[in-house]
Amino acid sequence: MTPFWIALQFLTAFPIQLKAMPTKQQNGYSLLFYPVVGLIIGFILLAAAVLLQAVPAVLSASIVLVLWIWLTGGLHLDGLADTADAWVGGFGDAERTLKIMKDPACGPIGVLSLIILCFLKWSALYLLLQKQLCSALVLFPVLGRAAPLFLFLSTNYVREKGLGSAMTDYIPKKMAVLVILLCMAASVCFSVLGVIACLAATLSLLYLRRKFIQRIGGITGDTVGAGIEICECASLLAFVIGSYYLLA
Repeated sequence: MTPFWIALQFLTAFPIQLKAMPTKQQNGYSLLFYPVVGLIIGFILLAAAVLLQAVPAVLSASIVLVLWIWLTGGLHLDGLADTADAWVGGFGDAERTLKIMKDPACGPIGVLSLIILCFLKWSALYLLLQKQLCSALVLFPVLGRAAPLFLFLSTNYVREKGLGSAMTDYIPKKMAVLVILLCMAASVCFSVLGVIACLAATLSLLYLRRKFIQRIGGITGDTVGAGIEICECASLLAFVIGSYYLLA
């Protein structure tokens, strides 16, 4: 169970204490549990949305979004901000882009990316709760956390001494592919809208992967965090927009 606890500690703000330093193999296997952690987050968000059903959607959407951010400790949002800053400030140069990513300061582009993503998530959550489709909250964190599994499985990790390099080397490939397929198949539980959400997340991830390779030759921890946030947002938006066409 150590790989699961590693994933839960790394991806959430839960106070998980590991008894010993994880091995490289355990870090690699922990990737398999990323979607499981996403499922846990999704059920917590769903429980909050159900408890807040009597509250106006404008307020419940705000509470759910704040809870969503708190559960992850803002880790992925930090990766999004660093990636956005580096992409603009890097001027197309890989070395400069990687250097900016390591800078802990957040520039104006990074701040703007956070505002845009949070605003899109909030407005989509508001409409989702207004249309009483809160059960879908289980799906989006799962799709988002399938993204790092795919990226580590298919893409070079560019920082040789980073934690991600060990994950890339020791990820169990066949099991990883199976977990990704299971995540995609789970979207069918939410009918056509679930499939649309999965397709949006997949296309967003493929596009991001292509851009990551073009600019820096692979991925870093920051780009993986950005991938999680963008895939979550893309799937949420696709689900809500699709509901206005298919459930009208």
